[in-house]
Amino acid sequence: MKAVVLAAGEGTRIRPLSEAVPKPMLPVADRPLVAHTVDAAIDAGADEIVLVVGYEADSVRSYFGTAYRDVPVTYAVQHEQAGTAHAVRAARDHLEGPFAVLNGDNLYEPASIERLFASAPAVCAVEVEDPRQYGVLSTDADGTVDHIVEKPADPPTNLANAGAYAFPSEAREWLDVPPSERGEHEITDVLARVIEEYAVTPVTTDRWMDVGRPWELLEANEWKLHELERRVEGDVSDAAHLEGDVVVEAGATVKPGAVVEGPVLIRDGATVGPNAYVRGATLIEADVSVGNAVEIKNSVLSQGTSVSHLSYVGDSVLGRDVNFGAGTTVANLRHDDRDVRLTVKDDRVSTGRRKFGVVVGDGVKTGINSSLTPGLKLDAGATTRPGEVVERDR
Repeated sequence: MKAVVLAAGEGTRIRPLSEAVPKPMLPVADRPLVAHTVDAAIDAGADEIVLVVGYEADSVRSYFGTAYRDVPVTYAVQHEQAGTAHAVRAARDHLEGPFAVLNGDNLYEPASIERLFASAPAVCAVEVEDPRQYGVLSTDADGTVDHIVEKPADPPTNLANAGAYAFPSEAREWLDVPPSERGEHEITDVLARVIEEYAVTPVTTDRWMDVGRPWELLEANEWKLHELERRVEGDVSDAAHLEGDVVVEAGATVKPGAVVEGPVLIRDGATVGPNAYVRGATLIEADVSVGNAVEIKNSVLSQGTSVSHLSYVGDSVLGRDVNFGAGTTVANLRHDDRDVRLTVKDDRVSTGRRKFGVVVGDGVKTGINSSLTPGLKLDAGATTRPGEVVERDR
């Protein structure tokens, strides 16, 4: 079965992290987000991957090439972001026979994708407490899907559409659906046609994530970093202490006095310490520098970033080539103990997290002894002055 993986979107809700990197290529543990989807499809038996690309497409192409894990990879270009059915339609010339469609910005339980392929025609579903904000699947007496309705006020079931589909070959001809109320061509309208023509199996999954906003990228890393198994290949000082599931890749360095409590991934070329403390579910990407007496807790530090001595970063996502000056402190807890809020597309919304720090775009530089308040966003290239307390996005 061919697997169409949608990876064309920019990810406006996850800005500033996506200002130069498409959302599907943002880091989740040891690979880009979309690579987890592609791996799940290959593990389920996909014999070809069709990647639908658009925004910053070259970064996707350079990662996957023409073959990935010995499985052929082809590309289709979605020139405008006009919906999921529109994206799959861009790949139509590559489709023969049954095919699967997976979202490249979703995390799936790999076993559920295997069951999806085996049960085709099928749709992946997840049980949720409040399905009113999802596409909801209803089933008949035989347990097959008989209807899908978007964000119903009175949901017929608690089965939310998890955005993974195994379609019959005829669905290739059903991709020309009219635009929805929000002006997009929706793959759920294609699913509705398949439901009319076929017995569609709902394949439930225990775990699924739509990674759309910065704190969800942090949560995605928490999920995948907890799957790590301890592996130490880099240069670790005898005077450093590693505890739990810590991965130190070849080419990484952990200096004397550093304490690292897993799950933590330290990638090739990264340096930690001396006397640094890294804990929680933390990703330290390639060529990152964590300086003397720095504490990093439950965070993502993207490639090329430097956090200088005597700094603290907690529950935060830092983009590439960020430079935190010495003594930069990130606050990650409100005084009133309420959930931290973050700006998403000009709206201030709850992260649902009691502890959340900052989201920092590529190339940000802070002056020494800067203080950054909870729920702060700094756009790519932003700077702070020495000793500044930053309370508003910039």
